[in-house]
Amino acid sequence: MRRHWKIVMLAILWGMAVVGCSRASADVSESPAPTSPPVVTAAVPLDTDWPLHGLDFQEQRYSSLEQINRSNVEQLELAWSFDMYTRRGIQATPLMVDGTLYVSGSWSMVYALDARSGKLKWFYDPQVDRAFLAKGCCGAVNRGVAYKDGKVIVGTYDGRLVALNAGDGSVVWDVQTTDREQSYTITGAPRIAKNKVLIGNGGAEMGVRGYVSAYDIETGEMAWRFYTVPGNPADGFENEAMKVAAATWTGKWWEWGGGGTVWDSMVYDPQLDLLYIGVGNGTPHNQNIRSPEGGDNLFLSSIVALRPDTGEYVWHYQTTPGDTWDFTATQHMILADLEIGGTLRKVLMQAPKNGFFYVIDRVSGQLISAIPYTPSMTWATHVDKATGRPVETPTARVFDGRTVALPSTAGAHNWPPMSYNPGTGLVYIPTMIFPMTFLEPTDDRDRLPRQGFWNVGFDRMSSAPPKVSQAELNDAIKKRYSGSLIAWDPLKGEARWVSKPGRPDTGGTLSTAGGLVFNGGGGGHLIASDAASGEKLWSRDTQTGAWGAPITYALDGEQYIAVAVGHIGTLGAAAHEWKMPNLSRVLVYKLGGTHSLPPVPADNRQMPKPGPVTADAETQQLGQALYQRHCGVCHGDGLRTAGINPDLRWSSEGIHAIWQEIVRGGILKARGMVSFSEFLSAEEAEAIRQYVLAEANRLHLEISAGTNDDGG
Repeated sequence: MRRHWKIVMLAILWGMAVVGCSRASADVSESPAPTSPPVVTAAVPLDTDWPLHGLDFQEQRYSSLEQINRSNVEQLELAWSFDMYTRRGIQATPLMVDGTLYVSGSWSMVYALDARSGKLKWFYDPQVDRAFLAKGCCGAVNRGVAYKDGKVIVGTYDGRLVALNAGDGSVVWDVQTTDREQSYTITGAPRIAKNKVLIGNGGAEMGVRGYVSAYDIETGEMAWRFYTVPGNPADGFENEAMKVAAATWTGKWWEWGGGGTVWDSMVYDPQLDLLYIGVGNGTPHNQNIRSPEGGDNLFLSSIVALRPDTGEYVWHYQTTPGDTWDFTATQHMILADLEIGGTLRKVLMQAPKNGFFYVIDRVSGQLISAIPYTPSMTWATHVDKATGRPVETPTARVFDGRTVALPSTAGAHNWPPMSYNPGTGLVYIPTMIFPMTFLEPTDDRDRLPRQGFWNVGFDRMSSAPPKVSQAELNDAIKKRYSGSLIAWDPLKGEARWVSKPGRPDTGGTLSTAGGLVFNGGGGGHLIASDAASGEKLWSRDTQTGAWGAPITYALDGEQYIAVAVGHIGTLGAAAHEWKMPNLSRVLVYKLGGTHSLPPVPADNRQMPKPGPVTADAETQQLGQALYQRHCGVCHGDGLRTAGINPDLRWSSEGIHAIWQEIVRGGILKARGMVSFSEFLSAEEAEAIRQYVLAEANRLHLEISAGTNDDGG
């Protein structure tokens, strides 16, 4: 009965998501498209670098280069490619300075490549202990490096900040920014503000307290640290801002850590001399547990303005008070000067996970507008302009495992950067529809503040896909999830055009004076669209996921487009259905390029015949619940991995023979599989194995019958 109920409910949710997708699929809104001037082949461009994460301090990701334009983009072909040394997720925005392309890969490795030819100049491996993989939520990824005064700065997955000599890759200084005994990681790109380099961290899912730190660019000495959530009041508060924030929390939140990690976006405004940081979710996600009597829980899911010299608090705007859905405000922020109501305003724009597009006065923090940029939203109806607060729906905080949540923890827009084209006046946002359900925890262990596993304060069984055939699940996935590129008018608060919905793999964007917007998507492609109309003008196969944002630069009179690609591996069952290989590469294009990629090797693996299931149904159900709680984040909900970590259904007889040594003994910790003996007894580890065996036997029967072509 329970299984039948689950299938029925998920079918209802899939149907709801399909309705949402159909609403999002209009090619163009009712507003007329902006008129674009005709683009002609430009004169030979001057050498042009891409020296900062978002090109410049405004982080608009808009380039004035126009040699590649609407009229000739079809001639854009691969100039060169470079294969990275790992096969994990790639999320970096490259930098190009003085003819060298600097790009980071998984495990925080840094590659310095000749920007003309792709030849490796130097390589840096920070030697991150692979056991740190268990301390993060979403893979050993890295979103890019910073550059200043001949130094390349990278944040490492194990919490260090390292400055490298840009000429030869030698280490200038190396500082630890986190407590290595806690579950802190760094995946975000550092930012530069005058003589300081800024870095945050991740780990809110794992029970830490968030902060951002500033370091002297010459010496690596820490200048200041700003915590984003208050600690234990009995210990006193670091500043007045933390004292004020503490009044918005209840219970003993500090025992959980609090969360609020600054894991991605920051932007510095040299004109106002202000640093803006985006703050993430709470620990745990479920507010009913971390702050049981409610409260806004500052500064979770907030944009906070600080003085870059001292870390002094200036103002904040909270996008999601009392966040309980993982609606982080860590998504890309853009600075611009817009004429609003006849007055030129200095604004900050952000499309965070929660589905609203915010235009904020970056001088004062005053809300100018907040409009839904996604047609599928169940948690709030609008933002009250007078208070700046979202108006929640009656079912927003109903966590019964049946009520659908949109956008959900995946967000309507996640980390892939958006861009702003001053010519069209449009912001190009990579969006997705990714419905989920939430269920209050049924096991008391999910109500305890502990580090070491992904404890979000909800029962993770609500994320388990139904036990239908893989073919039926794949069909349902296609109907349930989708992604689109939205061209958003921040003045009118509406979409000017929306790309045709497809997979939820829309990557970061780049817009140019050539009338183009570039982004990854379409099942492993780099795409160029008309920035004004949305018409797709060009597409090339990348052979893998293209999530990181492209950049453009010019050398010797030629304009190049560069992008780092590689499957991110964190979309679980949805990405499992794609069967996309994970090929970590740098791809660089120019007009008339003649390079080509080798064909993707065929996957000729044969699934080993699983051993017999020896446990009863009750033990298998226990194993599934324990798997979802402890294993699903890395190995995929319902054993549907996204392709980076092993699909445990394909485990060999030899793996099953040493199951206890792996799960509880930690014999594979050098590969990131640490011991779970603190959380799982031998009997519980065996229950997980029995669940894996049951699912493996079911899959093997489907493959043998020819009803499934699962690639593992």
